[in-house]
Amino acid sequence: MAEGYIEDSIITLDWKEHIRRRPGMYIGKLGDGSASDDGIYILVKEVVDNSIDEFTMGAGSEIRITIEDRKVIIRDFGRGIPLGKLVDVSSKMNTGAKYDSEAFKKSVGLNGVGIKAVNALSEYFEIQSFRDGQSKTVLYSRGEILKESDVVMSNEHNGTLVTFVADNEIFGNYNYIRDYLEAMVRNYVFLNAGLNIYFNGVKFFSKNGLYDLLVENISSDYLYPIIHLKGEDIELALTHGRQYGEEYYSFVNGQHTTQGGTHLSAFREAIAKTIRDFYKKDLEVSDIRTSVIAAISIKVQEPVFESQTKTKLGSRDIGPEGPTVRNFIMDFVSKELDNYLHRNPETADILWKKIVETEKERKAMAGVQKIARERAKQVSLHNRKLRDCRVHFSSNHERKTESSIFITEGDSASGSITKSRDVNTQAVFSLRGKPLNSFGLTKKIVYENEEFNLLQAALDIENGLENLRYNNIIIATDADVDGMHIRLLLLTFFLQFFPDLVRAGHVYILQTPLFRVRNKKETRYCYTDEEREKALKELGPKPEITRFKGLGEISPDEFRNFIGKDIRLEPVRLTKNDSIKGILSYYMGKNTPERQDFIIENLYVEKDLVQ
Repeated sequence: MAEGYIEDSIITLDWKEHIRRRPGMYIGKLGDGSASDDGIYILVKEVVDNSIDEFTMGAGSEIRITIEDRKVIIRDFGRGIPLGKLVDVSSKMNTGAKYDSEAFKKSVGLNGVGIKAVNALSEYFEIQSFRDGQSKTVLYSRGEILKESDVVMSNEHNGTLVTFVADNEIFGNYNYIRDYLEAMVRNYVFLNAGLNIYFNGVKFFSKNGLYDLLVENISSDYLYPIIHLKGEDIELALTHGRQYGEEYYSFVNGQHTTQGGTHLSAFREAIAKTIRDFYKKDLEVSDIRTSVIAAISIKVQEPVFESQTKTKLGSRDIGPEGPTVRNFIMDFVSKELDNYLHRNPETADILWKKIVETEKERKAMAGVQKIARERAKQVSLHNRKLRDCRVHFSSNHERKTESSIFITEGDSASGSITKSRDVNTQAVFSLRGKPLNSFGLTKKIVYENEEFNLLQAALDIENGLENLRYNNIIIATDADVDGMHIRLLLLTFFLQFFPDLVRAGHVYILQTPLFRVRNKKETRYCYTDEEREKALKELGPKPEITRFKGLGEISPDEFRNFIGKDIRLEPVRLTKNDSIKGILSYYMGKNTPERQDFIIENLYVEKDLVQ
């Protein structure tokens, strides 16, 4: 008989308790808002998705989103939830209209889970429906009903109003970052031409769909006019830029599938095949797709996503009786892209010259690449640079999204992090001295420079992000001039050769405390002068003050406090107005009087680069 395994060991959780105990099953990772896929943004998205579904069904062309501090208010002008079902829809799992395929044929969410997760994970959640001159309101806290109103008369237009404040018991000291919210809103309007979204009073609107999305997101020159093709249940836009790598934006039923899926794989395959067939040449796939910038959106009946957060499509079929996703996309791209290239010979000529140029560079690097790969494998065998984490040997996909790699310099710093880390999800890569300034160099340097070659191999990003081994790439350097210089050199490397790493939100700067203030009863770690002054006042007379000059001065036991659940990360972000070439030229090019003046006035020069 198994000890301790009895009838009383078997428990049944109600819906809200299950969500609160296992939030990752419903909204992915929690986070504090520093990453675009943190849970607080998923909560906003779950509510807005319902409003978008109303728009796609032809009900309501306006959505209003207001976020003040931590309070989120979302009002749509759809049909409004049937008043008698308002409680069921907001607090009973697997309840909703989307099981009826005729009502929501190609909806974002089909399982009736999202809004309940928002409810259970909010300390304040109020939902109000306006329908045919009547209204009803229900107020909750952490899934428990606090107040349910009667049905009353109303002069408001039909629709739904949701107000919530995410629970700090679950999310801790979180904050919303405006750039992430704006990016979410922009994607919604790009995918729903004609929809007006007001975010904190500012109007967002798109007339040309994915064409507008590429125009908005391309920060460098593109080689030929954007190709914009639309069909029933499919829309795509593509061009080639001057950057290394591939850049894709993929969507299913209006959902931004940041991790791709069957539709993106088919799209990438279709681009290569169609261009090969058009030029009647057996071209290398990498030569065709290097520097491509593209977006695809498809509509799928009853889509199957690989998780509740819907970031990766698993569906292989368009619908119960439709073609496979692959065949549907291949057929459309093969026909429409081929027709476009025949009708636009100037574009076809520019594209051909780009492919030939990429082929020449690839062949010139072939020998160097082979030697570099062998060297990387040999170093990996002896574990000289990388102290890996165990998550790569696990089949738990959700845990892999938690994986991080710290890039640090010096034996003492890497030693402290290595001893303090979570060996399951955190890896450490040790640099030897300052990296090379790669600004203005070709990608050949990635293979010839040992540090860059081994870093690329550790991340597994030589052929794009599909095999990226760590979700979070964390630059961990001292908070002095040398440390900041190393940060800039690493950011230059990523932005120059792997900009999609930054665009996809994978790169961060580790924030570590500048001071330790303590008395006999309490220890405070302070990240700013303001925090230090506050600690001095609150801890009383003559507390001990320690100024940390480098990561190596922080003991492993203390370091555990800074890279655990309370880790502070500064995301490296690129906005729509950022030109990678312009940024790198300013910071890493030849010295100019303007840059010298800026550095004198702003010691923390990397701040402007990562905002």
